[in-house]
Amino acid sequence: MSDLHQLRVAILATDGVEEIELTSPAKALKDAGARADIISDHPGEIQGFEHHNKKGTIHVDRTLDEAGPNEYDALVLPGGALNADQLRVQPKVREFIYEMDRAGQPMAVICHAAWELVSAGVVLGRNLTSWPTIRDDITNAGGRWEDREVVIDGNLVTSRGPKDLPAFNREMLALFSRIPAGAHR
Repeated sequence: MSDLHQLRVAILATDGVEEIELTSPAKALKDAGARADIISDHPGEIQGFEHHNKKGTIHVDRTLDEAGPNEYDALVLPGGALNADQLRVQPKVREFIYEMDRAGQPMAVICHAAWELVSAGVVLGRNLTSWPTIRDDITNAGGRWEDREVVIDGNLVTSRGPKDLPAFNREMLALFSRIPAGAHR
């Protein structure tokens, strides 16, 4: 198992997040010793989903107004169509993602969250995967979409959806373990 003690990870999500795509990576990070903050566009709780059905709520640690990319060593973007569609249009989210990528900080992105990468302008020339319906968006933004459970491209690891979580978590932890804590702060 990876040892990620001292690593700070931002998890950006809002209402409509695919619950398991947030809770599973968050648990893997916690089990490896990382500190993972749930950051949202509003305080309190966000509504998790299982595809189209409401699941539980998830506590928000910080808002986008309170957190910045320079405070974190890595980024996780969980999916959920409603979640990703709401976040991708927010300038603070796009800037957060863009700045993390520009600094070479590792990012783990699953399912519909690839939309957020497209809107942040960081997919040109990159290899990645996503939920299959996002393929055209990635291709139109200059990315190369692959139908695989996990794709790694530099500081980016991507997966298609919930069934790929074991591979996603494994590769996320491997990628994040190569970055010294505080290296980008």
